[in-house]
Amino acid sequence: MRKQSADSSQTSVLHPKGSLGWTNVLGVRVSAVNLKSATGLIQSAIEDGRKEYVCVRDAHGIVRCQDDAELRSIHNRAFLVTPDGMPLVWALKRAGHLESDRVYGPDLMLSVFDAGRSKGVRHFLYGATTETLEQLQARLLARFPEARIVGSYAPPFHQLSLQEETDIADRINRSGADIIWVGLSSPKQELWMARMRDRLDASMLIGVGAAFDFHAGLKRQAPRIIQRSGFEWVFRLLCEPRRLWRRYALVVPTFISLTAFQRLGLRKFPIEDEVFGSSAPKAVAVKV
Repeated sequence: MRKQSADSSQTSVLHPKGSLGWTNVLGVRVSAVNLKSATGLIQSAIEDGRKEYVCVRDAHGIVRCQDDAELRSIHNRAFLVTPDGMPLVWALKRAGHLESDRVYGPDLMLSVFDAGRSKGVRHFLYGATTETLEQLQARLLARFPEARIVGSYAPPFHQLSLQEETDIADRINRSGADIIWVGLSSPKQELWMARMRDRLDASMLIGVGAAFDFHAGLKRQAPRIIQRSGFEWVFRLLCEPRRLWRRYALVVPTFISLTAFQRLGLRKFPIEDEVFGSSAPKAVAVKV
């Protein structure tokens, strides 16, 4: 298996999951995909019976990875790390991945539901509250009447015990799901997917965060023009100032300064492949 230089921000011939291109954004492999290609790769992985997970990533998540080696490792071993935020799309395009585009979590969820209708893909919804899941399921089925939603579960808010995790895994496995949609906050959903990956029979775990609330009709999405501008964070801040002001006061200047250091070669951000925990999935070379 060949390796590229650890800090390269250009196309890699060695994505941990095969030949898929990516770029190094502050030490995190961000996949060179768009909505159509990401949907196709997920669908192909399900048809091949692979067992993977997908991280839908924005600048906030990249900044969180800077001080959390385990979280960074989880991202770098994912099947895909999709560019959920426009700054990540711009980084991919600068690296030569001109076909790359935003893969926004709520859009990815709808696209995969749409693609899976004719193939009988079975979906499980994990996260949020019972009320949110009921509304989410009703709205998804209204939009995709042929969709097969085989179960849902709203986990308790406390830290799950080993027995609770075992019971949840058994419940999900009995459903026969092909995809588990994980609607927890970040980084809870990424940690959960990595921890539970080997215990679940489903082919694909996809963490989509607030997509549950958006599609359940509980939160407003930014207008598309704002989403494409790179200033969606401003819209979200205006909607939830008390909850989000601290986050963006840290994330925005940190991401801008660190990416400037990386582009100018003033600081190195190597890709690290540490594996944390006995159940962490191992990187393998395959064709995609």
